[in-house]
Amino acid sequence: MTRISVLMGIYNCAPTLAEALDSLYAQTYQNFKIILCDDGSKDNTYAVAKEYADKHDNIVLVKNEKNMGLNYTLNHCLEYADTEYIARMDGDDISLPTRFEKEINFLDEHPEYAVVSAPMIYFDENGDYRIGRGQGEIRKNDFIHGSPICHAPCMARTATFKAVGGYSVDKKLLRLEDYHLWFKIFAAGYKLYMLNEPLYKMRDDRNAVARRNWMNRRNEAYVKHIGYVMIGLPWWTQIYAIVPIIKYLMPNFVYNYFHYRKR
Repeated sequence: MTRISVLMGIYNCAPTLAEALDSLYAQTYQNFKIILCDDGSKDNTYAVAKEYADKHDNIVLVKNEKNMGLNYTLNHCLEYADTEYIARMDGDDISLPTRFEKEINFLDEHPEYAVVSAPMIYFDENGDYRIGRGQGEIRKNDFIHGSPICHAPCMARTATFKAVGGYSVDKKLLRLEDYHLWFKIFAAGYKLYMLNEPLYKMRDDRNAVARRNWMNRRNEAYVKHIGYVMIGLPWWTQIYAIVPIIKYLMPNFVYNYFHYRKR
């Protein structure tokens, strides 16, 4: 019996999708199916996905009629998830070989946790440049500075995602759908956990300034504001909700200085 449904919203990732899918078929744990939803790609992403779906009988391939955003697309995938667990994967990343094995073993052995994830190794065309860290069980204060759980490497109990209504579809949540989801899950009384071992490689170029657009920063501030209230953080933590706006207003050279120091 298949135990994991892998949710993949894919959009304009034709050059990297094969490598991402190959990393799943290289997993030491193979009892999974892959649900691929093309979100109105303008390149040949759907054709690459169709080629894999024709070769593998554990792929469900669907598509949106037009580009709808990742939150809507992942909910579309979730409609086809009928397994005990769900896992996430992005079409331009790489899952390390033991990812599924270690995550499903953790959830099997720790029924008190609803979601588990792992740190990521960040890489670009020049190779790996940063390795994230895990902190164990997620506490309330871990939500203050940003999403406490890595989205793409996560594995969760399907019942938990469906109990909170999946991803909330709202333009104010675009690119922050995962952070908002963790707020919902935590507020509902479920427990989340970050492993210490990196199990996933995230393709991420170093052009951080190009991603500093107003919509993303505004949405992050909004999600922090409502999320802090949702999980009952003290009123004074709302000061951190304006940090994304401050970052947006920073001159590029100042932002880059602090950003690359972190790396």
